[in-house]
Amino acid sequence: MVAVSEAVPSFLDLEEEIGRLKRERRAVLLAHYYQESEIQDVADFTGDSLQLAQAAAKTQADVICFAGVHFMAETAKILNPDRVVVLPDLDAGCSLASGCPADRFAAWIAKHRKNDPGAFVVSYINCSAEVKALSDFIVTSSNAEKIVRSIPESTTVLFAPDKNLGRYLEKKIGRPMVLWQGTCIVHETFSLRKLVALKERHPEALVIAHPECEEPVLALADYIGSTTTLLKYAVSSPANEFIVVTEPGILHAMQTQAPKKTFIPAPPDANCACNECPFMRKNTLEKVYLALRDLTPRIEMTADLIARARKPIDRMLALS
Repeated sequence: MVAVSEAVPSFLDLEEEIGRLKRERRAVLLAHYYQESEIQDVADFTGDSLQLAQAAAKTQADVICFAGVHFMAETAKILNPDRVVVLPDLDAGCSLASGCPADRFAAWIAKHRKNDPGAFVVSYINCSAEVKALSDFIVTSSNAEKIVRSIPESTTVLFAPDKNLGRYLEKKIGRPMVLWQGTCIVHETFSLRKLVALKERHPEALVIAHPECEEPVLALADYIGSTTTLLKYAVSSPANEFIVVTEPGILHAMQTQAPKKTFIPAPPDANCACNECPFMRKNTLEKVYLALRDLTPRIEMTADLIARARKPIDRMLALS
């Protein structure tokens, strides 16, 4: 296999070439807020999971290049089955998705529905197409509360795969759910001890956190929300300093939209870059260029899987 550095000539202006290929391929480039800033800067649309799902559903492009992780590109393909969908690095996965394999998930559902046939399956969008196909509703961190509230209180909710988001919802709504025991490897690394110390050094800073974080960390937060709502809050708040407890890729958008404010990434427990998602960072500007040039690696799945996985996504979009 030819290395990326060898496949991309060093003399190329990648931003210019990506722009040219988007025009030639009639392609749209979608980028998650956790991508490298240089990828966000050349994207046609940046956003969180819900925004990108909505953008994918509305696109008129022939090609969708999804700079994110595998489940996001799958969602784009499910919503656009007749379009070419490429992911710059096919190994850009997700710990939540890989920690919830479809066969184990199906067995888990069957076990709980044996005594409660009417239980609803609500799955966080960070899951595979096969898991989506087994679900009644798909949710994101920005619409999960609204969708769970729409389910009758007499109905049992089986919530997967993120237990931290599930616990946050249970506490906020006051409704117990049955939780799959999955976590995000990034959001579970934030150190409570280091966060307390950071707050002591920056007493005026507000702590804003994603609900995928563990409960003790969320207890210190001044505001909890999805990636996009954290961005909106930070930009609109009268405060000038923020400790941001989520993947630090979002700081690029925060700094761009509020250049006079200070944004401090929350530290992980270890002395490492563990607060950066290793899967999101697999995508590079070079790989985006190659994906648009070669229209590979492509996201492919059967028509039957697409049809089954689309139903709970459409239910989500209808309520969003």
